[in-house]
Amino acid sequence: MTDQELNIRHIDRTLFNEDLAPLPKHKRSWGWFEIFNVWANDIQSLFGYTLAASLFISYGLNGWAVMAAIILAGFVVMWLVNLSGRPSVKYGIPFPVMIRASMGVRGANLPAMLRAIIGIFWYGVQTYFASTALTLLLTALFGDPGGQWLGLSAIGWLSFVVVWLFQITLFWQGVDKIKHFLNWAGPLVYVVMLVLMIVVWFQAGSDLLPAVSTIFSTSSDYQGSAMGAFLTITGTMIAYFAAVVINFGDFSRFVRSERDMKLGNLLGLPLNVAIFSFIALIITAGTLVLFGVPLTNPSEIIERVDSLPLTLLAAVTFFAATVGINLVANFIPPAYDLANLFPRRISFRVGGLITAVIAFFVGALWVAVISHIGIPGFVNALGAVIAPFYGIIVVDYYLVRRQRLDIQDMFSSDPGGAYHYVKGWNRRALFAFGLAALFSIASVWVPALQVLGGYAWLIGAALGGGLYYLLMMKQPERKAVAT
Repeated sequence: MTDQELNIRHIDRTLFNEDLAPLPKHKRSWGWFEIFNVWANDIQSLFGYTLAASLFISYGLNGWAVMAAIILAGFVVMWLVNLSGRPSVKYGIPFPVMIRASMGVRGANLPAMLRAIIGIFWYGVQTYFASTALTLLLTALFGDPGGQWLGLSAIGWLSFVVVWLFQITLFWQGVDKIKHFLNWAGPLVYVVMLVLMIVVWFQAGSDLLPAVSTIFSTSSDYQGSAMGAFLTITGTMIAYFAAVVINFGDFSRFVRSERDMKLGNLLGLPLNVAIFSFIALIITAGTLVLFGVPLTNPSEIIERVDSLPLTLLAAVTFFAATVGINLVANFIPPAYDLANLFPRRISFRVGGLITAVIAFFVGALWVAVISHIGIPGFVNALGAVIAPFYGIIVVDYYLVRRQRLDIQDMFSSDPGGAYHYVKGWNRRALFAFGLAALFSIASVWVPALQVLGGYAWLIGAALGGGLYYLLMMKQPERKAVAT
């Protein structure tokens, strides 16, 4: 579409502000490298490494088989985000606007609100984890003066506040500054992880690589089949990326072309995951050889290696990587989602500020309170609940709308508009979501369904999309839509 076609002619301030408006093509500056770094920062965080490393020791599989399962997950996620990202490349709109086509111009506030709650919560938690990297750095340089309040030491509190203020300063300067941060943080993590891998490999000796295929076989209590373990690992990695999969349009709207998006996804998912999982495989196996136990926490590995220069470099890197994933998965989405709730009063910046303020208390109370009272389980349930929205978005755009949207009606509350439905809500979409969400909730809270693991997210998405398609096929099209 041309910039003229993307220009919204009639402004409804209850649905429109400049941050939600279609982004003109001449303002889109992202290429494949920026998309690659979205994924690089997502997987190369402290939590991402710990998850990948733990998969090597949890199922007693051949290390190469675990790596293959993780790479397969990368291909699946690439396919999913190519589908969810394409409409935003074409129309330049973020996730909460895109979902207006299926949920209705007012109904879109439901998935936006749920996604905002999840993002804000984990933004606070990841801010705390990013602060632990800074705490590691300061402690290595100056020692620990002692003292503790609400589970954090004096240096811990200082680090937490510094990280929180740093993130606010970064996002206040706009998406371009965030892009530049991600572009240097992603490659920096690779450098440090490669150095750590070389150090561990050198210390473990030349017998490490031949032993990778069998070294983990006795480190797990898993009793299932090898194929079951393989599929479980793949599903777990797919679920790890799920939060970004559903709102990938928040990033793809900045991309110059669909080709750039697909190339960035190819390099950032299957290829990036392959290289990073190989690094995790070698380091984890090396720690088993060197220390007698497989270590999955990078901070603990650095501590055991006992090298001050490496400790300092790793602390800076872990800080950058964790801040990077926080911005990608937990800050940008709720900033847009909150702006969609009240476009007249909340801009992207104001939405980000609200996110940061609420998240401050989540992160500050994480160690002493929140991690002990079951709130994470509730938020994980919400994360499962939003899975049907992915299926609804994809089915609506590709099967119901045939990849054609009326961009003017997406910002119109006119009762005759294509996406107004009934008072701005699509009841068929709500019904499809509600039924699929029951399964999603059950997959988290019903023990018998917990064996589905990460596949529960895919099944929930498929149920949402399938039910939505059946219901929408019974509804006559309200009006012809523009291409």
